[in-house]
Amino acid sequence: RVAQCAERYGMDSNDLLDNISFARAYSSDHQQKLLQEASAMMTETHYGLVIVDSATALFRSEYVGRGELAARQQELGKFLRKLLQMCDIFGVAVVITNQVVACPDSMSFGPSTKPIGGNIIAHASTTRIQLRKGSKNTRIAKIFDSPNLPEEECNFIITNDGIADE
Repeated sequence: RVAQCAERYGMDSNDLLDNISFARAYSSDHQQKLLQEASAMMTETHYGLVIVDSATALFRSEYVGRGELAARQQELGKFLRKLLQMCDIFGVAVVITNQVVACPDSMSFGPSTKPIGGNIIAHASTTRIQLRKGSKNTRIAKIFDSPNLPEEECNFIITNDGIADE
């Protein structure tokens, strides 16, 4: 995908890929360790963006049930504080993705899903954007919590060239 997007803008995909570092975490402890390694990398090289795909998934799979909820939230909070510290120290933007869970008690009123992580995720995030499927191949991005942006949504599509307006 990165190479396709580079081609769209007339960029050399190899140069672009040389500027991207990637790691996959296999446990919440490993995820914490990768965050430390990323911080060490940033002391040597400038980075502008950190993306954590599913900040909560590994914590959810390892801390199961209500009995472990407090421990899970505490460890998730530590991870998010380290991300915020990374933002402050290195001036990077951080984007995290998160899972949602169905709200069976919402009936037909209010949202039918809610983000995992509760207040821990909410308080650690500056701007929260909900992504959902639209009609056909469209997607909808809705800003639903931001200190300086109005609650608003837009439609977009994902193409071979990247993201485009609907």
